[in-house]
Order: sequence, then C-alpha cells, then structure tokens
Amino acid sequence: MAGKSSKKMAIIATKGTLDWAYPPFILGSTAAALGFEVKIFFTFYGLQLLKKDLNLKISPLGNPGMPMPMGMDKWFPVLGTAIPGMEAMMTMMMKSKMKAKGVASIEELRSLSLEADVKMIACQMTVDLFDFKQSDLIDGVEYAGASMFLGFAGDTDICLFM
Repeated sequence: MAGKSSKKMAIIATKGTLDWAYPPFILGSTAAALGFEVKIFFTFYGLQLLKKDLNLKISPLGNPGMPMPMGMDKWFPVLGTAIPGMEAMMTMMMKSKMKAKGVASIEELRSLSLEADVKMIACQMTVDLFDFKQSDLIDGVEYAGASMFLGFAGDTDICLFM
C-alpha cells in the first residue's frame, strides 16, 4: 500500500473459536483495502488465531444466536449442546457449510490480511502467560504490550473489541 492512510482502525481480538476468528480478519482486511491503517491486537484466547497450526472449533454452548440445523434451536435444549461430541459435530457442520458457500478459510483470510499490510500484534503478556514460543505463531507477527497498542488505538477512527 502506497503512503500512510489518514484513517486508522484498531481491533482487539480476544476469542479463539472458529466463529470469532472471522470478524477481526474480515473487518481488518476490508478496512485495509479501503485505505485504513489497521492493527489487530491478539490477547488471551484471541492469540489462538495466530498459531501456525490452527485447530479452531465452534462452541454451541452459551451461543444462543447460533442457527442450528434441522430447526434444533426450536426443540433441542440449550443444555444439550454440552453433550460430548456436540462441539466437534457443530464445528464439522459449520466448516462444511462455509466451504459449500465459498467462504474463505481463516488461514486464507489471515494471509490476505498480512498481504494487505494489516499489522498483527501478539500481546506479550499473554504469550508469556500461556508459554507460547515465537515458533508457535505465524511469521509476520509483532509482539508488544497493551500500552503500545493503546498508543495506536487512542488515535484511531474506529476501535473494535471482539
């Protein structure tokens, strides 16, 4: 991208599930394509989204807005989503639906974001807390603390917490 943009977007990614992986990468890459300077700060479970080997799942438990197949959201009790194997089944079904609809994978969106010059920042405190090594995460990641990121976020046009 030529030159610096006058618009800035900051995103704080805190979730590490498949359904929560999409918003930061979709919004970040779209904003970058529109000329925004974009930085995403991955902290706590959001750090999972930067791992080289992704094994993201969907948790139907505690996710009442999730559309269920076969109208299950109307007749299947919420507590039933805690049954062993439901997370794996829902993850498989969601991945299958996304593939059928031509939705890009998280790996593809992540690569697209990096190519669009979205800066991905791993929270150094979280890296230390969960004993991550740099070799666990993809190339191109920066490491910084909250104070550095807040210095950027404080001057943004859009700041999102996910």
